[in-house]
Amino acid sequence: MAVAHRKLMQNRQVGSLLFFVCISVGSAATIRYSVAEEMESGSFVANVAKDLGLEVGKLAARGARLVPEGNKVHFRLHRKTGDLFVKEKLDRESLCGKADPCVLHFEIVLVEPLQSFRVEVRVFDINDNAPIFLNKEPLLKIPESTPLGSRFPLQSAQDLDVGLNGLQNYTLSPNKYFHLHTRFRSHGPKYAELVLDKPLDREEQPEVNLTITAVDGGSPPKSGIAHIRVVVLDVNDHVPQFSRLVYRAQVLENSANGSLVVTVSATDLDEGSNKDITYSLAQNPEAILQMFQIDSQTGDVRLRGPLDFEAIETYDIDIQATDGGGLSAHSKVLVEVVDVNDNPPEVTISSVSSPLPEDSPLETVVALFSIRDRDIRVGGKIICFLREDLPFAVKPTFRNSYSLVTDRVLDREEVSGYNITVVAMDTGPPSLFTETVIEVLISDINDNPPIFQEDSYILTVRENNSPAIFIGKVHAEDLDLGENAQVTYTLLPPESGDLSVFAYISINSDNGKLYALRTMDYEAIQKFQFVVKATDGGFLSLSSQVTVRVVVLDDNDNRPMILYPLQNGTLPCNDLVPRSAEAGYLVTKVVAVDGDSGQNSWLSYHLLKATDTGLFSVQQQNGEIRTLRQIAERDPVVQKLTILVQDHGQPALSTTASLNILLVDGFSEPYLQFRDPSKHPTRVNPSTKYLVISLAVLSFLFLLSVTVIFVIHIYQKVKYREKFTVQEHFYDDCNFPNNLVQEGANGSLSQPCPYEMCSATGTGNSEFRFLKRFMPNFPFPHGTGEAKTEAGSSLPPDSGRNRSRGSEGHGQVPDDYM
Repeated sequence: MAVAHRKLMQNRQVGSLLFFVCISVGSAATIRYSVAEEMESGSFVANVAKDLGLEVGKLAARGARLVPEGNKVHFRLHRKTGDLFVKEKLDRESLCGKADPCVLHFEIVLVEPLQSFRVEVRVFDINDNAPIFLNKEPLLKIPESTPLGSRFPLQSAQDLDVGLNGLQNYTLSPNKYFHLHTRFRSHGPKYAELVLDKPLDREEQPEVNLTITAVDGGSPPKSGIAHIRVVVLDVNDHVPQFSRLVYRAQVLENSANGSLVVTVSATDLDEGSNKDITYSLAQNPEAILQMFQIDSQTGDVRLRGPLDFEAIETYDIDIQATDGGGLSAHSKVLVEVVDVNDNPPEVTISSVSSPLPEDSPLETVVALFSIRDRDIRVGGKIICFLREDLPFAVKPTFRNSYSLVTDRVLDREEVSGYNITVVAMDTGPPSLFTETVIEVLISDINDNPPIFQEDSYILTVRENNSPAIFIGKVHAEDLDLGENAQVTYTLLPPESGDLSVFAYISINSDNGKLYALRTMDYEAIQKFQFVVKATDGGFLSLSSQVTVRVVVLDDNDNRPMILYPLQNGTLPCNDLVPRSAEAGYLVTKVVAVDGDSGQNSWLSYHLLKATDTGLFSVQQQNGEIRTLRQIAERDPVVQKLTILVQDHGQPALSTTASLNILLVDGFSEPYLQFRDPSKHPTRVNPSTKYLVISLAVLSFLFLLSVTVIFVIHIYQKVKYREKFTVQEHFYDDCNFPNNLVQEGANGSLSQPCPYEMCSATGTGNSEFRFLKRFMPNFPFPHGTGEAKTEAGSSLPPDSGRNRSRGSEGHGQVPDDYM
């Protein structure tokens, strides 16, 4: 026994290590392997890389993985070597039951590019299960009058193995009454019948004990035994007779529990209690007893459990009818399970590529999946489609396998991800479907440049600002994500190429805030523009530009500047007014400018002080000084006026101008300035220092030219004439009376006339002087008296030009007449 057992174990180990590999290169591209059951965990199956034609290491590089058809993984793949191993011990009986062949399905999925291979592993049975009898001691009651040749079916032995390793034969212990006859079922294990060879005699032997042995076809074979006890009954002449030897029925697999399958019927010709028949499901496998039940009185066979066509298609049921005397008869019921479409298609996802770049080309594989319908016969054709209109499509790859591919251009800025509902539907009837959601995220690429919120920006800054002050902000949005949406701002010079703008403005490259680097001066620059460039952080960066205009706002930071009369800090200017002047006579005009603009440059003139406030008035708008009344004899000769010139800024700035007006009877005698050094301290305006120097040089050159021309002229024409003749000559050239008539007619200053200039002597300084025309006090002709009174206006001939030049025109202007 020990030797036999050891030999049996050695044969089993050798059988467990046997396997073979077969590769099918058909259109389905399925790799098939075969292994024996009960192989230990870690047992080698095959080299997948070699069978797929891949180099060693390619499986690891392409992220190979196993995707089982069910929930459990039975094999393990070594990616570096490509070897396929058994993950855990395989038990064919628990995996497939009585189904033969037993095939395990899974897929090997590779990425970059996405690819899958179907693998089938057939698990071969080994003889690891012995036949067993569910009832170890069955009891048979046989009347002594039973005729020879009567058959008595015995309980079938159960062997979980299949094929040759399954139940093959029965043997009976030696006896003189029975022999054994083995019979086959169309669906189910073999069963044995006791055949009566010798008449029974209860008085001779009331009980017969037999031993039945069930043997399988393994090597070595395994067996199981049961002890049969045969009780010999007293005479019962008739046994029950079934109406049919075989009953056939069809039942829908979705029939409810308790549904009637078939009704069997048997009769007995005996009388009394021997005529009463009871029905039972005797000598049937456990699976049938769990699925069916019979009414012992009526013979109605009904469902006890749920049917599943995909598991078992037919049932072979033994029915026993027993009369009151203990005689029994047997019949068969063949139940055919009718398939109905009660299983929706099953979707198994092998692999999903997510996230997916938004620039993926058309026909890019997104996911791989397979569909299986257990209702093969009635489910019909499987239809696979997408529930919604999305930029994806389903394409079949091989039998019951599909790929999800892109069929339109993707744009992450419009849709950042998709929940793709894949519908797998059979054609029924009734039509059943399964919905599976595949989530695919879209990854960003740099395909959108930054966009500024405005087409152009206009910013304002007030002059005299603090350096590094914030003046505004530009902002650009990028629809991309991450680094592709990070915007950097830089300054570009304007199209003119002027780089001086960088001395005024700087920008924060992170947030687009603009700062003034230096204090702005409106009088120097009123506006300027530059270009801001926004660049994203993508690998191939994109950019956009916008023009920014900066307008400098004026601040009231310049006081009015007096152009005339010149306030040079030495001697005040003297203007002559004839005592014959009437009311409204234009004496002179104060000319001033303001370096500011707008309201800050609007000037108004006011009489601040006067020797006689009732004698003169100042026009607020233009600074003209006119007489308010006719000059009287009692009015002092010297009239001192202080004029206030004020702008309209906030706060308002002002300056004053001082001038002396001399009341004279005529213009034939020179009038000198009156100056009290103790009352008028000298004040030099620093802003006019360089202007005075320039004017002095120009005046000197001009004086030199005039002097040369004058000397030549005198030498040629009036060498021996006296000074009075020279003055009269000047009077004729200017046509002075006519000019005076023009002044009196329009109330404004006269047109420009040439003046003879000379240097004043005896004044203690080097100022230039205008020479007043020497005019005799002759009465003017009739009708020109008004022109005579207004001829004393002392506004310099170029005062209009000084006003137009602004601050550039304020130079040294003569302030007295001789």
